[in-house]
Amino acid sequence: MKHKITLDDERIVYLKKKDSRLSVVFDLIGDISYEIHEDGYKFIIGEIVEQMLSVKAADKIRGRLLDICNGVISPETISRMTVDDLRGIGISRGKSQYILNFNEAICSKVIVLDDMKNLGDADVAEKLTCVKGIGSWTAKMYLLFVLERENILPYEDGAFLQAYRWLYQTQKAKPEDIMRKCRKWSPYSSIASRYLYRALDRGYTKKPFAQYSVL
Repeated sequence: MKHKITLDDERIVYLKKKDSRLSVVFDLIGDISYEIHEDGYKFIIGEIVEQMLSVKAADKIRGRLLDICNGVISPETISRMTVDDLRGIGISRGKSQYILNFNEAICSKVIVLDDMKNLGDADVAEKLTCVKGIGSWTAKMYLLFVLERENILPYEDGAFLQAYRWLYQTQKAKPEDIMRKCRKWSPYSSIASRYLYRALDRGYTKKPFAQYSVL
């Protein structure tokens, strides 16, 4: 199912009033549409694979994982895998163990993904990060791209940081600096983040922000 955010959305209007730089980004990008990941299990497995890899490398390994799972990445197919099986397709030993840790948490119902939609953001993050190998970055990606929570500030994410530095023309990217600077985005930090990701994807960040703004 596709979701759409238009420039007349009340959340965009709110953010434009709060952040003049972000307002420039909204006007550059215009309306956006996106899809939510419906398979939370497969999403988290993919995020574990992607950690510290380029998108191209991660996509290649995810393709191999899909192949050895006979086209279906699920608790049942992952349960048949060993660390050596996963290492054989290019996944590091540590990540291989993390995938199996997560799968065990799912199979033993320590984590029930269907219940996550009824939990608050902090509770979702706490549940997920109790599994060794799942950190704050993965939890926030899940909250943003699977549960579609509206107030997620993914300052652990490299792509977000790149766009953030471009937006504010700064090399400062410490979590405390970002949280202080972006506090004005609340309660719609996810919307702002989506637009920054889109600015990066479209190549706007390759030029100085000043070229797009008279601020």
